[in-house]
Amino acid sequence: MYLKKLKIGNIELENNIILAPMAGITDLPFRIICKSFGPGLVYTEMASAKAIYYGDEKTKKLLNIEGEKRPIAVQIFGSDVTTMSEAAKYVSNFADIVDINMGCPAPKVVKNGDGSKLLTNLKLAEEIIENVVKSVDIPVTVKIRKGWDSDNIVATEIAKIAETKGASAVIVHGRTREEFFSGEVDLDIIKKVKESVKIPVIGNGNIFNEDDAYRMFEYTGVDGIMCGRGTLGNPWLFKNIIEYLQTGEKNQLPISKEEKLNIILKHIDLEIKEKGEYTGIREMRKHISWYIKNMKDATKTRDMINRIEDRQELESCLKEYFKSI
Repeated sequence: MYLKKLKIGNIELENNIILAPMAGITDLPFRIICKSFGPGLVYTEMASAKAIYYGDEKTKKLLNIEGEKRPIAVQIFGSDVTTMSEAAKYVSNFADIVDINMGCPAPKVVKNGDGSKLLTNLKLAEEIIENVVKSVDIPVTVKIRKGWDSDNIVATEIAKIAETKGASAVIVHGRTREEFFSGEVDLDIIKKVKESVKIPVIGNGNIFNEDDAYRMFEYTGVDGIMCGRGTLGNPWLFKNIIEYLQTGEKNQLPISKEEKLNIILKHIDLEIKEKGEYTGIREMRKHISWYIKNMKDATKTRDMINRIEDRQELESCLKEYFKSI
C-alpha cells in the first residue's frame, strides 16, 4: 500500500525509500553498498556550492558517481545565489536530481548562513530555489527542517515557496535546528507540510526499523521516506523496510555472520579503490564500528581496528573476529 514508484519531476524511482545525504558518510562506496539493498534513490554527501564554483578538486572528487546505478541526487549547500545556481548547473551535467540543503544543523555550516540558517531568511531561501530551478534542466528537491527553533517553525511556509518556485519535491526532517538529532521527530509538522503542497513530500527523521517507516507513512501520508542514521552499519534496513511494506511481515532472521563479514569486506574494497589504502582504511574505521555495534567484544575489536593501517591485517583481524563470535 505504501511502497510505490515515485515521480520526482521527470525522474521515476523504482520505489519511494531513499538514502539521505550524510556528510562524511554517503560517499560512493557507501552508496553502492546501500543501493544493493534496494532504495529507489540515493543522495550524495552535501557539497559546497562555493567549492564547486571555484573548481576545488577535493569537492569534485566527492561528487564521483562512476559506475553507480542511477538515479542519483547530488546535494549542494550555500547561501549565495550565484554560486548555488552555478554549482547546480555544474552538477546537472551528471546528476539526475539536484538538492538544495536547507537543513544541515552543523555550526560550521550555519555560521556562514548556509544549511538550516536559511530557514531564518525565507526571502533569500526563495531567491535561491527560484534561481537554482531556472539554471538547470533536471528536477530540484529541497531538504528542510521544521524550523530554526521552537519559536520559528517555517516548514509549511518554505515548502509552499519551494512548490511555487518550481521545486519537484521537498524532504522534511521533523526537528528544528536547535534540536539537532535529539528528542522525538515531529510527525505532525511533516503531515502539515504534506497537506499544504501538491508536490511530493518525503518524510525524514528517526527511521531505524520497519515500524518507524510504517508509522511515518501511516501518520503523515508522505509520498516517500528518507533513511539516514538508521542505515549506519545497517544497509539491510532498506531491504527490511521494502519487504515489510510489500508483505506485511518482518524479516525475523538475524543477519548471518557470513553475510555481515562479506558486506564489510566489500565495503573495504570499494573504499580503498575509491580513496587508496591509507585514506580508505581510516574511512572504514567508523563504518566497521557501526557494523559490529552491540556484537560480542565489539569495543575491544574496535580498539584494535583503529590502530590497523594495512588492508591485509584489517581483513585478517575481521575474519578472526567473526570466526570467534
